[in-house]
Amino acid sequence: MKHNVILILLDGLSYSVAQHAMGHLLAYRNAGRAALYKLECELPALSRPLYECILTGVAPIDSGIVHNHVSRLSTQRSVFHYATGAGLTTAAAAYHWVSELYNRSPFIAARDRHTNDAELPIQHAHFYYLDHYPDSHLFDDAEHLRTAHQPDFLFIHPMNIDDAGHKHGLDSPQYRNSARSADVILAEYLQRWLDAGYQVLVTADHGMNDDRSHNGILPEEREVPLFVIGDAFSLDPGAKPKQTEICGMVCELLGVPHDKPVCTEVLK
Repeated sequence: MKHNVILILLDGLSYSVAQHAMGHLLAYRNAGRAALYKLECELPALSRPLYECILTGVAPIDSGIVHNHVSRLSTQRSVFHYATGAGLTTAAAAYHWVSELYNRSPFIAARDRHTNDAELPIQHAHFYYLDHYPDSHLFDDAEHLRTAHQPDFLFIHPMNIDDAGHKHGLDSPQYRNSARSADVILAEYLQRWLDAGYQVLVTADHGMNDDRSHNGILPEEREVPLFVIGDAFSLDPGAKPKQTEICGMVCELLGVPHDKPVCTEVLK
């Protein structure tokens, strides 16, 4: 069965903070309408390599996107490629590195910031390039894309949690409050998306440490959340999904052919 999907990547959100700071998402879990899983991110625990991992199911050492300064198009097939290949509509409100991975590289703001091109893997997009670009604006960008284009797959990628972590560290009110703020923004939209028939996944690329960075193997750097909300999910508490299986799970939900690994226990 085909479902429409929204995948939200809350950049830099450690599981340790997600499990106590995301009150609205946790309310869905407590009501038996969502599940929260703990994932261990692939290495290195860096943003661009893990965008690639989440969206293609390929670990950084195999994709070649091994650090943040590898600025080129991906050589892998992403969710966007599988979706458009099956005739579906794709959209993204995301950091400009996502554009560089799947649409055009290098990113040229005047050309790429607002994208509407049916021939590209990400057909409709609003891309930003400042880490402090407000999450409130980013979610508004995403909702504009959803209402204007009715995408089958929508990728939403805010950066303020990661930005707060780099400025203040894991154990800081600024970092925790940035997570809480993202949760409040999600509260504005989540039920609206569910009512519109979307299945929603909320995850992170990597976590954060007290040194205001991430790239190592500490639990706070590698452990990230995966919330799943929608009637296509089993909500099986015993499921053990991996970060490399998110791409395949989204493709399964979209009902498109793919060759990616899948954690079938997460899905009905």
